[in-house]
Amino acid sequence: MAQKEGLIGRKAGMTQVFGEDGNLVPVTVVEAGPCTILGIRTKDAHGYDALQLGFDARKKVSKPQAGVFKKLNLTAMKTIREIRLEKTDKLEGYQVGQSLTVGMFAPGEIVDVVGMTKGKGFQGGVKRHGWSGGDATQGSMFHRAPGSIGASSDPSRVWPGHRLPGRMGGVQRTVLNLSVVRVMPEQNLVLLRGAVPGANGSLVMVRKSVKITKAQQKAAEKK
Repeated sequence: MAQKEGLIGRKAGMTQVFGEDGNLVPVTVVEAGPCTILGIRTKDAHGYDALQLGFDARKKVSKPQAGVFKKLNLTAMKTIREIRLEKTDKLEGYQVGQSLTVGMFAPGEIVDVVGMTKGKGFQGGVKRHGWSGGDATQGSMFHRAPGSIGASSDPSRVWPGHRLPGRMGGVQRTVLNLSVVRVMPEQNLVLLRGAVPGANGSLVMVRKSVKITKAQQKAAEKK
């Protein structure tokens, strides 16, 4: 799926800042970048257009990985991701070894954030799917149990996709159209209005919005 330019980052946590109107704004602090371009994928050579980004330098790598980074004459990276772009002309101006920083974002800009939600382990249906459960009265004997999950003789089985207790969380989720409140290039930080998926310290991807139009983007930056 075609995406927009973005950065790999790490969720630092949530706080609040004062807006220009004096109101408190809840924000999520993300340490985004700097990311190094490790490779450029083109439609002619690879079948798609993308930027291969590296984030967070590391010392110990396997011999095959060390050979790849040595060939590129770059520092070994802990996290490597690809961002597919819409068109080939979007790759113009990028080159291997180039460093991307939070300077690509501006206050008021609209962005998307991709991250892994918090893993909650095995959970029952009440917590996992929001079931109301049974009566809470004494002697009910039916409080948070799943209850009936299908007929007996017909169809004599449980329909596929039936909501039941099971593993909850730990899945990739994308939050669309978050506003950039503040950009701090010296600390490689970007402050986003609202919450983003994942626990503090987890990896996230901050990218330019895929659904907002250019006119909407300009209007948001003026606010």
